This record gives sequence, structure tokens and C-alpha cells, in this order.
Amino acid sequence: MKKTIKLYNSLSNSLEDFIPIDENNIKIYACGPTVYSSPHIGNARPLVIFDVLFRLLKKLYKNVVYVRNITDVDDKINAGAREKNISIKELTDKVIDEFQKNSSFVNLLPVTHEPRATLHIQDMLNIVQKLINNGFAYESQGHVLFRIKQMPQYGMLSKRNLDEMIAGSRIEIAPYKENPMDFVLWKPSDQDQDNAPSWDSPFGKGRPGWHLECSAMSYKYLGEKFDIHVGGQDLLFPHHENEIAQNFGAFGCLMANYWLHNGMLTVDGQKMSKSLGNIISLNDILKRYDGEIIRYAILSAHYQKTLDWTEESAPRAKRALDKLYGALQLADNLDKFYEEEEDYLVVDELIRNLNTPLALCRLQEIATQIYKTKKQDEINKLCVKLKKEAETLGLQVKNADKWFQIAKHPAEISEAEIEKLINARQKAKSEKNFQLADEIRKKLLDKNIQIEDSKTGTTWRATS
Repeated sequence: MKKTIKLYNSLSNSLEDFIPIDENNIKIYACGPTVYSSPHIGNARPLVIFDVLFRLLKKLYKNVVYVRNITDVDDKINAGAREKNISIKELTDKVIDEFQKNSSFVNLLPVTHEPRATLHIQDMLNIVQKLINNGFAYESQGHVLFRIKQMPQYGMLSKRNLDEMIAGSRIEIAPYKENPMDFVLWKPSDQDQDNAPSWDSPFGKGRPGWHLECSAMSYKYLGEKFDIHVGGQDLLFPHHENEIAQNFGAFGCLMANYWLHNGMLTVDGQKMSKSLGNIISLNDILKRYDGEIIRYAILSAHYQKTLDWTEESAPRAKRALDKLYGALQLADNLDKFYEEEEDYLVVDELIRNLNTPLALCRLQEIATQIYKTKKQDEINKLCVKLKKEAETLGLQVKNADKWFQIAKHPAEISEAEIEKLINARQKAKSEKNFQLADEIRKKLLDKNIQIEDSKTGTTWRATS
């Protein structure tokens, strides 16, 4: 399938044809989670968006290497552990576990490599030494800092002028800095924090700066230069700008040819924040709605635009998915694949700068055709097409009948809990404890779960 992808490159601020470095080995790097607190709906947006990019590239190219790191050493992690009065390892292990579970719920493909920062300290120290040797870094009072003035290209991604940044800077210059804009590559251990992570280095006991971590891990798995670097708009400056600077200083080249940035996610028109109390955790919302619903809602807005999350976002996405799954229920044979039918509609929208809203429209159009079609053979053929097209977006991963059984309403009860109660009810009935059996039925009804007994067993469905 020879198709040219167009991507909006933040480096040039323009839509460009994607021309890979090596067509047989596409390389992408994503800044992954900093694991200091439970993932929220805003964290899910880049994960889902760039999972679609990964799927698209895998469809069009022979081999795609996707690296998404985990930042497990950071000031926020230290602060979070102190606040919860637990060890740093206990906090990071817990959050990483939540992240992995939530990733599976929203149907993310496994990435090629998912490195943890703490396992790549020596790689970071190697880059620090290269920067010092090349004159781009210096040691001062236990710190190692990047020498901004050494790189005239600084600001090429964010389109900021270095002299203007320095002149307008309100940063109080630290006594160990040559220049207020110089950023930390290595910092000494916090003397007042016994449990703060630290490592031995030629520069003293300490830990890496945040920007250094991504440079080291991308170099480790993708080399000096790769195709695409992705992340949230909030990372463009200073994080991605500093990654570029580090790569230039160490290897003399731009680390990635294309830089993609997704827009922010707001809640009812406001930025998510602790002070506003409007942070929506993925754990909480996944108790109410199936992960596919969350995925559809995220894809309903173009990745470059702000996505405003409201109370209607998930229900609206569920109704849209109900239409797609309802169409699939009309098929009597989804096993036969029609080779002449290629899943082009979704791909044709995605190659236009990941236009997921229009790709979803194409799925809805196919569903509408299915509802209008009278011939069963045509219905079957269209249903196969719908399923194949949806797979490119990571949708319709369930059996249609199963979807209407388990797609969650605001009942806040899991499938495992439902099955547990049904088993308890069957046991009560077998022991002729009919009062308990009725109590369990009522408990399920209170959770919007209707059960039906038959000769073949007990089935259930969500109501309301």
C-alpha cells in the first residue's frame, strides 16, 4: 500500500510529506509518563493519539520501532513519596502498574521498547561526558550544566530568540550558573532527603536532569537521529528544545526530522489542576465506562486542537460505538474476509495529518450503509469492512453481543464483581437460600444490572 503521509511538523510549523530516513526501519520516540501520581484523562490523550500513528505506520511500512520511556526519577516523584509517606520505589511501582493496566484498557499496542530512566543512568553519564568534552557543558558546585551560549540554534523548535529569553527572564540566576538559561544535566544529591535516589558519578553523587533522560534513552534505542519525536504541546519548551540542544552538543545533528505535538485536554473549558479539583483520574472514569469509549472520545477531536472534556464526552462516544456495534450484530458471518476489500477509508483520512475525527465519520458512514442494506451478503461484506477499518483506529476489539453486555453505564461495578455476585446467587439457590438469592438479584438491579435465568444458565445485561 503505497501512500504518502502528511504530518504537521512543529519544527517547520508546516504540513510536510513524511519521508523516512530508512523505509525499512521507521523510528519513533515518545516522552512517556512521569510516574508520581495516578494517570489522568489528560495523560491518556497522547498515548491514544500516538498509538494510532504507530498503527498507521505499521500498516504502511515493513518495520516500525516505537520507544516510549518511563520517567521514574524526578523531583515530583520525590515529593509525591514524601507526601504519601511511602518509599519512592513503592510509589513508582504502584503508578507504573496503574499505567500498564490503563494502557491495556484503552487498547494501546505494546510499544517496541519501554525503558525506565533509572536503568539507563550510565547512558546519561556517557552523554554528559561527551557534552563536556565538546565544550557544551561545564561542572560547577556539584552540578553539570548545559552551556546555552555554545548553541546558536537554541530556540529552533519553540521559535524563541535566546537573547530575548535571557533579557526577559525572571529566573533568579543560581550562583553555580554561567547563564540564567543554562539547564541542569546532573545535580547533586539532596542532602536533606535520606531516601532521594542518587548515583555515583565522576561529578559526585547525584541524579540526572529530566531533559537528559529522554536524550539518553532515545539515543540508546534509536541512535543519533530518527524519524519522529512526539509528545504533548506542554513539552515543546523547554523539554523538547533542550533535548535538541543536548543531541546537537553530543552528536552534532538534529535528533528527529519530524516533531508532532498534541493539544491540551481541558475539563469544562478549564485546565486540569489540583487547585480547581477537576482532575479526572483514569482509574475513576474506567470504573464507569469501557476503555474503548474513552478511546473513541479522545479520537473525536483532532490531535492538534484542544479537547474539552465534559460530562457528555463519554456518553456521546458510547452512543457512537453502540451504532457501530449494532451494525455488526446484523452480520451472520464475520469469519469470511473479502480480499478484494481493502481498508482504505480510515487510512486515507489518517495520512492527512492523523485526521481521526474524519476517520470516525467514515466508520459511521459504513454503519449507516449496513442499516440501509437489505441483502444479507452485502451486510456481511460491509460488516467485515467496518471491522477492518476500525482496527486501524484500535476500535471494535470486542464481539458485538459482548459489547452490549459489558459496555459500562455509570453503575460503577466491574464485570468481575457481576460474575462473582451471579456465582454467589447460584450457590444460594442450590442451597435453597432463596432469600439471599433475591437479595443478590436486587443488589445487581440497584447497580443497573438485569439478570435472566434460563435452562442454559444465567445471563446479564446493563440497563438504563
